Order: sequence, then structure tokens, then C-alpha cells
Amino acid sequence: MAISNADWTPGWTTTPPQAGDRLLAISGSNILKPDDGWLLSWEAVGHSDAIGEAVSLGSVDGKRVYVTELEDDAGSGLDPVALRDALLMMEEAPAELLSTGFQVWQWWRDHRYCGRCGLETGFHPQERAKWCDPCGIPWYPRLAPCVIVVIRRDDRLLLARSTRARHHFYSLIAGFVEPGESLEGAVAREVKEETGLDITNVRYQSSQPWPFPHQLMVGFFADYAGGDLVLQEDELADADWYLPGDTPPVPPQTTIAGRLIRAMESEISRGGIAL
Repeated sequence: MAISNADWTPGWTTTPPQAGDRLLAISGSNILKPDDGWLLSWEAVGHSDAIGEAVSLGSVDGKRVYVTELEDDAGSGLDPVALRDALLMMEEAPAELLSTGFQVWQWWRDHRYCGRCGLETGFHPQERAKWCDPCGIPWYPRLAPCVIVVIRRDDRLLLARSTRARHHFYSLIAGFVEPGESLEGAVAREVKEETGLDITNVRYQSSQPWPFPHQLMVGFFADYAGGDLVLQEDELADADWYLPGDTPPVPPQTTIAGRLIRAMESEISRGGIAL
């Protein structure tokens, strides 16, 4: 069954799965994908000894959806698809559902025990949280805010290739927000650290959850203010200024990087100028 983001409604329940419910099955960093879509029926795997816990995600077309981890059995008829490949290479992938599933499962595994007293946690009765009763502490799913920015210099934009990139895409400068730092401050710092450039006119554009493992990417435009490219070698393998329509391969529009790049190309091509 094809699933669009419009079909998917995030939600939370402590009710265990039952007949009619759907499962997002994962194994490590892979989705175990059936031939007819992305979700399994509970009836297909609920009796299996291989299934462990199942955690609520929300609903698709009125049917409850859970995430669980299964063994990657070669004879199961399920195709293992790497999450990163699904989000970068498969336009039909339900990105929001997959991202939520992996982030929720990571949180579930990471908070089996209280980080303060070490005792086992249980369900919070009202919220998506693990609860430590002796400490009275809820452990919520973790989110790590990251900034990502496309920098404009006259009629060109800056693209860079990461030293860690698995795909041959040129993308954007990005990095984690530090404690006590504003988003705009993080943009300026990351650009300076990785490229040696100064920027101005930092302005918010959009955001996207990015489940590697639990990031929230916050996207910006910025304008070049000065400096020469001096790359941080452990972060960037290459970087340069490119004209719209004359760029190396860039991420698809399923990613915030791809959408920011195309939005800036459109702005430059229309003759738009920085405010």
C-alpha cells in the first residue's frame, strides 16, 4: 500500500497492537519492507517469536501503526532497505512516518532504564514518555537541533561535499546547535568553522526531522559577507560557488537540503535580492 504524508497522523497510545493494526518493521538501520508497501499487518507477525516490543506511532487511514524490531530473516520475504537510502533515493517513501518510527524506536531502546537511578522505566500514563516512578522523572524522546544553510554570493550559491558522505551529493553547511547558542548564532559559527567565511542576513526558511538518529534540521538562507574558502578538512572534502542549473549532483527534494538548494536557485534565477 502506498502511503503519503497526508495519510499519516502522528499519535500515541499505551494499548498493545491487535488485529487490524499495522507494523513498521525495522532491523538495525534497515526497514524490512514488504512487496506491497511499507507496513506489515499485525496478523502476519504478531504470533512470531522474533517480535519483541511494539511501540505506538500514530495511524494510517484510521489503522493504528506501531514500530517494532524483527530479525532480518532471508526467508521472510521482506526486503531490507536502509533508512538513508529510502529517504534519499526513493521518492515514494513515507518520509515522515519512517523518520518518526526510527526516532521513537531509538528513544524506546535508549530509555529502558532511568538515567538518574538506573531502575527500569515504564509507560507514562498520559504522554509519549518513559516514566521513572522512584525519581518522578519523565524521559521524553530526544531531539537534537541542527542548523543547515544555503549561502548566496551574488548570483552563485555555496555547495560542499562532506568527507563522510556515502552518496556523491554536494550539499550544504550544517551542524549541531551548542548549549546556550541561538539558531542564528549556530549558523554563523558553523559556516566560519567549516569554510572560513563570514555571513550576514541569516533568515529562517523551513525545518525537517532527520532520524540519524534524532535530529531536527532547521534551514536558513544567508548572504556572503567576506572571507576566502578555507575548508575544515575533517568535515569537508570540497566546496565551491555554483550558478543555478550548473551544479554537481545535489540531494533530492525529499530532503531539506535539496529543497533549500532549489529554493535559492529559484530566487537567484528570478533576480531576487537579499532583504
